[in-house]
Amino acid sequence: MPSPTPSPETTIPDLPPVPYTPQLIPELVFAPGDANVLARVQDGIHEEARLWWLNLQANRLSLASGFDELICLPLVRGVHQYDYQIATALKVLRELRGRALLADEVGLGKTIEAALILKEYVVRGLVRKALVLVPASLTVQWQEELREKFGLHFEIMDEVEDWERHEFVIASLDTAKRPLNQDIIEKLYYDLVIVDEAHKLRNRRTRNWKFVSSIRKKYILMLTATPVQNDLEELFNLVTLLKPGQMRTWGEFRREFFRGGDKRNPANPDGLRALLLEVMIRNRRGDAIVLPARRVDSIEVPLSPPERNLYDGVSAFVRRWYGAGPLANRLSLMVLQREIGSSPAAASQTLKRLRESPNFSWEERAELDQLYQKSLAVTTSDRGEHLAEFLRATPDKVLVFTQYYRTMAWLEDRLRTDGVTIATFHGGMNPAEKEAAVHAFKGPAQVFLSTEAGGEGRNLQFAHRLVNFDLPWNPLRLEQRIGRIHRVGQTHEVQIVNLWSPDTVEEYVLELLDKKVHMFELVVGELDMVLGNLDEEKTFEDLLMEIWTIEDAAKRRAEVAKLGEELAKARGTYETAKTYDDRLFGSGLEVGVGVAP
Repeated sequence: MPSPTPSPETTIPDLPPVPYTPQLIPELVFAPGDANVLARVQDGIHEEARLWWLNLQANRLSLASGFDELICLPLVRGVHQYDYQIATALKVLRELRGRALLADEVGLGKTIEAALILKEYVVRGLVRKALVLVPASLTVQWQEELREKFGLHFEIMDEVEDWERHEFVIASLDTAKRPLNQDIIEKLYYDLVIVDEAHKLRNRRTRNWKFVSSIRKKYILMLTATPVQNDLEELFNLVTLLKPGQMRTWGEFRREFFRGGDKRNPANPDGLRALLLEVMIRNRRGDAIVLPARRVDSIEVPLSPPERNLYDGVSAFVRRWYGAGPLANRLSLMVLQREIGSSPAAASQTLKRLRESPNFSWEERAELDQLYQKSLAVTTSDRGEHLAEFLRATPDKVLVFTQYYRTMAWLEDRLRTDGVTIATFHGGMNPAEKEAAVHAFKGPAQVFLSTEAGGEGRNLQFAHRLVNFDLPWNPLRLEQRIGRIHRVGQTHEVQIVNLWSPDTVEEYVLELLDKKVHMFELVVGELDMVLGNLDEEKTFEDLLMEIWTIEDAAKRRAEVAKLGEELAKARGTYETAKTYDDRLFGSGLEVGVGVAP
C-alpha cells in the first residue's frame, strides 16, 4: 500500500516559522533526559527555527508510513471506542483515501467516525486546515465535541474576516455560501472538509452543491443517514462531489443503471454497489447495536385550582402582549410561558424581573406584579405529588428531568421531606461537582434530579427509569434526555414517564410528538431527520408559540391539527427515504464488525 502523501501545505516555509497552535502538534510528554535540552532552550542556546521545523516534519512523516492502526486513540477522551467505528475510520484512511460518504443508519455515531478520521490526519500532520459545514443549530455541539473529546479547537465562523485567520473552522452551510464568505473560501485550500447532513447536497443544480464543489480540498467526508430520498440521480450527485468521475458521466450512468429510464430502480445493482464500495460506508443498526425495548407512560395530572388560575393568567397576558411589543419583549414572554409550564417557582423570578422592566407599560407592569404575587402563593404542585408517589412505589434508580433550576430546587426540597436520597445536576456546577453527582447516583442516591445539562454528554444507562417532570418545547431536548439511558450498555427495558397537564402548551407538545410523529418509537437521531423534512423555516418552538398565542381556542385547535398533519407527512417522507435506501444499498457496504465489548 503506498504511503499517504503530505499535503502541499507541508513545504518548508520562509522565516518566520509556522507559529505553534494546539491543533497542529500532538500532546507532548517530556522524558527526564530532556531536562538539559529544556535548560539550553531557556538559556537561549538553540539552533535556528527553520531546523526545528524540519525536524518536526520529519517526525510527522515517520508516523505516516501507513494506517495499520489509529495512533490517535490514546488522545481521545470520553468516547466509547466501538469496533465498527474504528474499522470505518481505518477503511476511509486506507482504502478510500480520505474521500467518503459516511451513511451509517441513525444513531451509530457518524460524527464520532468523522472526528476520528480528522484527529488521525491531524496527529499525522496530514491535515493542517479544516472546514466543517453543519446545520446552524449544530455548530456549538460540533465545536464542543471536537474540543472536549478530540482536543481539536475549532472557531465558529460568522464574520467575513475570520476565514483567512483561522485554520480550523466550523460554519453553517448558509453562512459559508454567502457571497462575501464564498469569495474568500474559494481562494483558500482546505486539507479536509466535513459536511454534515449531506443529503442537502443531493441536487447538483442547487447553490449548496455548487458551493461545496467549488471548495478546493484534498479530503472530504460527507455524512448522512439517508443519501437518497427520491431517485438514483441524487446518488450520482453526492458521489460526484466526493470523487468526480466515479460514476462516470451522467449519460453513461443513466445508460448503465436506469432500468428502462426509471431513475428509482437500478438495472445493475451489483455493479452500482461495486462502485459505491470505493466511496461509501453504511453500517446498519442490526449489525452493530441491539437496544432493549422501551415503555412510555404519559400520565395526565390536572393543575390544582391555584396552579390553573396562575397558568391561565400568565397565558392570557402572553397572548395579549406577545405580538404587540418589541423583539426583546416577545423573547421574554416566550421564556415566561415555558417556565409556567414547568412550575410556579420557575416563572416567579421572571415575573418579578418583568414587572420592573422599562420595556413594559405601567399597565403591563401592574398586571405582572399581580401574577408575581399569585406565583408566591402557590406552594404545592399536584405534579410534584404524583412524582413523589411514583418514587415511593419503585425501589429503582430514577432520572428526573426538568428544564429549570428553580423547578429543580423546589423539587429537591419537596422530595427530601419524604426521605428520598437525591443527586442534583445542573449547568452551574463545575466539572468536579458534576462528576461527584454522577458518582453519588451510581452509589447511594435513588434519584438523579437534573436540568437539561444532564441531557447532554452523560451516559447513565446503569439506570432504566426516567421521569420527564416537564416537557421541553424543543423535541430534540426530549430525545437527548431519553438518550442518557436508552443507549448501548443498557440491559433492562427502559421506562419513560411523561407528566403533563391538560389545556397547556405541553399538552400540544405531547399530542404532536407522540400521536403524530410517534417519537418515542424512534431511535435517537431519527427525530432530527423527521423535523428536517418540515417545509417551514421556523423552528418547532416558534410554531408552537404562534399557535398558543392565538386568542380563539377553536382556531388554536385547528392550527394544532394542521401542524400535526405536516409532522405526520414529514415522518412519512423520512420513512419512505429510509426504506428506499435500505432496499437500494442492501448489505455489503458496512465494515462488518460488531460493537466492542
